[in-house]
Amino acid sequence: MDLRQMEVVVAVAEEGGFTAAAQRLHVVQSAVSSTVRALERELGTPLFDRTTHRVSLTSAGEAFVPAARATLRAAEQARSAVDAARGQLRGRVTVGTMQGVWADLHRPLAALRAEHPGVVVRLRQGAVTDIRQALREGTVDLAVVALDRQQQRGLVTRLLAREEMVLVSAPGRVLGGAGPDGKVTLAEAARLPLVDFTPGWAIRLAVDRAFRAAAVERETTFEVNDIVAASELVRADLGVCVMPISIAGRFPDLDKHRFDRHAPSWKVMVVQPRGEVPPAVAALLRYMA
Repeated sequence: MDLRQMEVVVAVAEEGGFTAAAQRLHVVQSAVSSTVRALERELGTPLFDRTTHRVSLTSAGEAFVPAARATLRAAEQARSAVDAARGQLRGRVTVGTMQGVWADLHRPLAALRAEHPGVVVRLRQGAVTDIRQALREGTVDLAVVALDRQQQRGLVTRLLAREEMVLVSAPGRVLGGAGPDGKVTLAEAARLPLVDFTPGWAIRLAVDRAFRAAAVERETTFEVNDIVAASELVRADLGVCVMPISIAGRFPDLDKHRFDRHAPSWKVMVVQPRGEVPPAVAALLRYMA
């Protein structure tokens, strides 16, 4: 058994098939299939159930993949340690981010590439449950997220930003319930056609939490999974949308209204699994300070 065989099996498991794994590894599908078959013969048991429509892990495969991931991470850390001793920094960092959470992540990524071009960075975007599971499985090294306390269990977190959200409307739209200071209540917002993000988005979770805390019920008119789509619906005066101030600022032509009370808010954090931090990951974390 060697590291390449482990890498191939992990790729098939994560990509959900041999063709996708071959594309990820930049090899032909037959090479992936033969590698898996050879390892299965060596282990004396199949790692995958293969049908016409799907490939899934067997019970043996479910046991093998986490151990293989751990071995691959250890090998990567060993290579990185040698490179660091030679004054070079190499390795691979996989960063996760929740949909709707960015926090100018491109800035530390660009700084890392400029100083350490030998470090390869991969980015995965997903819903909160997907990113949290990936952190615990070790398939991402760190993530930029907005989690509540319960979701942080077993993870090391560091606060990047604390931010309130605002109600965004079309230019010049008059909000009947707005006070003299321009602030609105959640009850007033609930009477307007609302543009919401899909469940699983960090923004949606924060907005849901705020409406529940204020005991205000709302009905979503438009549900989208794209910031630009949300802004276009608002710009066309088809609805209003609750967004973090930093995201709303990307659309200077739209009006922003602060909430009078019970304002939705979120805490954006960088999160990583507990344990030793590989040198390449540590380098990226320094740029995110």
